[in-house]
Amino acid sequence: MKNLVKLTRCLSTILVKKMDTVGVVGAGQMGTGIALVAAKDADMKVMCYDVDWSKLNGSMEWIRNKLYSYAERGSLDKSRVDEIASRITLCKRIEDLGDAPLIVEAASEREALKLEIFKSLDQITDSEAILASNTSSISITKIGSVTSKPEKVVGMHFFNPVQVMQVVELIPGTSGKQSYAIGRGFNELRSNLPPTGLETDESTIDATKSVCERMGKVVGTVKDSPGFISNRVLMPYINEAINTFSEGVATIEEIDMAIVASSTKKMGPLATADLIGLDTCLAIMRVLHSHLGDDKYRPAPLLASYVHAGRLGRKTGRGFYKYDS
Repeated sequence: MKNLVKLTRCLSTILVKKMDTVGVVGAGQMGTGIALVAAKDADMKVMCYDVDWSKLNGSMEWIRNKLYSYAERGSLDKSRVDEIASRITLCKRIEDLGDAPLIVEAASEREALKLEIFKSLDQITDSEAILASNTSSISITKIGSVTSKPEKVVGMHFFNPVQVMQVVELIPGTSGKQSYAIGRGFNELRSNLPPTGLETDESTIDATKSVCERMGKVVGTVKDSPGFISNRVLMPYINEAINTFSEGVATIEEIDMAIVASSTKKMGPLATADLIGLDTCLAIMRVLHSHLGDDKYRPAPLLASYVHAGRLGRKTGRGFYKYDS
């Protein structure tokens, strides 16, 4: 057993050494932030893909502007701006990511979309490529089940804004075999149970964790459960603040002021919702409600109304607050 652990660690170290390139699917807030920290903090080459080419160009422009702002503040040498930007390549086809040893999916928080992306990634990558999802609520086990290498699928949940927030939730996929292995012989159960889910292998977990640490992140390993840790706690808090506003208990500003003034938080729940994106908040609440079945996770009707109206928060210029373009 000790020899097996040593071999696994050795393979993981070799894999990490090869990880000089990361593919990123999605050029929204999260994908753009991941590309920035991978290039700037981890010194990795980054291959970025999005179905919307204009969105990719906008992402690259934002990254350059962010790098220049770092240089102006003195936190980055000006000579490094072009060097870091040159590590990022924009790709018109998802197939262009096929040679990357690690690909991070950062598309919209829609289960059907993510499953289709992982089916495509499975077809264009080899058996050793790690496929990570930045999902903030969807089952990693389910995502991995649509691939031929579920042991190489892992959750890699960054927080927004990626370049500021230091924590990453690392979520291994689980299986029915793991769930039933308590109190009985593991090998006996393993041989008798069908492959009902996935098991992210140890080398995948170790390699992904090492990449996160190269990006300067603190990594917490979390069980594959709806919402993981952060959103299981954060989203009901935001949802209740929305209900409080909807019921006329207080204004938007009063709710946020009360929370900030009575806690160590720098931002109130409604401003936080705008930062995250109201569409993302709604998607996560729906996952929590459908999978956990408790009415305390029922999305606030006003949240759905704002999303239907296109008021998604900062990214559209209007949510609970108005923002300059």
